[in-house]
Amino acid sequence: MPTAWRVADARYFQIAALGTLVVLSIAWLDFGATPLGTALALAGAIGTQVLCTRLWRLPALDLRSALITGFSLSLLVRTDAPMLYAAAGAVAILSKFALRLDDKHIWNPATFAIVALRYGTEQVWISPGQWGAALWLAALLAFLGALVLQRSRRVDTAFFFLGAHTALLLARAAWLGDPWAIPLHQLQSGSLLLFTFFMVTDPRTTPDHRAGRFVFATAVAAFGHWLAFFEQMREALYLALFVLAPLVPLLDRTWRAPRFAWALPR
Repeated sequence: MPTAWRVADARYFQIAALGTLVVLSIAWLDFGATPLGTALALAGAIGTQVLCTRLWRLPALDLRSALITGFSLSLLVRTDAPMLYAAAGAVAILSKFALRLDDKHIWNPATFAIVALRYGTEQVWISPGQWGAALWLAALLAFLGALVLQRSRRVDTAFFFLGAHTALLLARAAWLGDPWAIPLHQLQSGSLLLFTFFMVTDPRTTPDHRAGRFVFATAVAAFGHWLAFFEQMREALYLALFVLAPLVPLLDRTWRAPRFAWALPR
């Protein structure tokens, strides 16, 4: 395997994967992403990244996180007020700079913006079914997600979360006497796979130790299941991730491991 491939920063793979999904959504799939919404989300994220880099007096401007956040928000956020896309990008990146503990930002930036604007305004929503449940789309998302997770060393977190989520769906189907086709169809949700491969597995906001990642991913699945099926909340998984994210520093102190760094050592 070429050395450049082995040491490549996982964020480049994530930008390519999310950018591909944005293009597919705008040009072909018609699942709600728009050129204007995408442009405004990117503008809000990039502009705030530039501003915060100067305010925090960082030595260099790095736009990779802003691109990832902007693409993620354009895929997930829905609103009839276009400027809220820009606001979402700005809020997301600002949270990354301002809300930190132990040299890690507490919340995944896109998750923070989604929950903040969803409950801070009445004009933002997400639709778990907006990406459909086609098998080919699930396969594409799994392939793109696997590329990213292999580079970021968070494949285990995806397995932990999907394993717990699958077990809960199957247990619920057995309890209700539903046919197995129902939970299997739910597992093909494009929105679920987006959340799995690009949100709950964010290496900068998940525990550094594998045991901590197991506890965290399982807890998000369980809490999200309760919010979705007992509280009937459409944004259940995102809210669960938001609420439980502050537990990560505690898990890092319980199980100590080297802090994640994006670039692998040469």
